[in-house]
Amino acid sequence: MADPRIIYLHGFCSSPASWKARLLGEALNSAGLADRFACPVLPPEPLTAIARVEALLASDDATTTLVGSSLGGYYATWLAEKHALRAVLINPAVMTPSMLGRLVGAHSNFHSGEPFEFTAAHFEQLRTLATGRVTPARYLLLAETGDEVLDYRDAVAHYAGSRQLIIEGGNHSFTRFPEFLPQIIEFCGL
Repeated sequence: MADPRIIYLHGFCSSPASWKARLLGEALNSAGLADRFACPVLPPEPLTAIARVEALLASDDATTTLVGSSLGGYYATWLAEKHALRAVLINPAVMTPSMLGRLVGAHSNFHSGEPFEFTAAHFEQLRTLATGRVTPARYLLLAETGDEVLDYRDAVAHYAGSRQLIIEGGNHSFTRFPEFLPQIIEFCGL
């Protein structure tokens, strides 16, 4: 079996250039573990994004832990339940009708500026990826109460019974991410 690895799943409108992805990759690189980190580009189409991650999962027999931020946390949950993986979720999206309604329309990638349209068909793809009940032992939830995009209480309720680190204040980017790198890396078994 191959060495354990982390696959980081970035959020909506984001990319592998996100500060959290870069910081986690740099921390692993500094520890001599650069080869155990992957952060694929996730296209806006949900089922295509899932297929890309599943291809990466199938590429070897490494024990994989997913780390997902925002929409990446939503994807990580679906993949963790389907493939019996562990996942660290950072201010994860929990599908609520109000959240989904805000996604449909024109957007631009935060890092490249590339425009894209998130359509009603993409919205329906997200709905097919909804995970009802989760296996709490699989998850480490990191959430800040000051998240201006998502209500952290939705995640607290959805991942009830999982290990949860709820931090007062902050925002959707999870401002205190650097402080939690040791816990994330330990949870991932590296």
